[in-house]
Amino acid sequence: QGQVAESGGGTVQPGGSLRLSCAASGFTFSRYTMYWYRQAPGKERDLVARIIGSSTYYADSVKGRFTISRDNAKNTVYLQMNSLKPEDTAVYYCYALYLGTSYRGQGTQVTVSS
Repeated sequence: QGQVAESGGGTVQPGGSLRLSCAASGFTFSRYTMYWYRQAPGKERDLVARIIGSSTYYADSVKGRFTISRDNAKNTVYLQMNSLKPEDTAVYYCYALYLGTSYRGQGTQVTVSS
């Protein structure tokens, strides 16, 4: 059974950086489109970034500050987050999708606060 697991969350001051990781297992990682979503308290879950092969997509709110990347040899996708703002505070989720089969992690909390 496949699974993904996020790590790397924490508390950081505004302007700081964090790198989230999502480790995959139990499926052919390289075939899957990988997503990072986030959900802030009282808000809907929003797409942050997506990577298909080497093609990437970013939400306007994070463009120029966040970078999604993947290492197929390590079955891992990353989200490098720079210039963090208080409004980036949320639980960040990793999501894998291929031909109708999907996996989602438990999420990792990111808090941006002074």
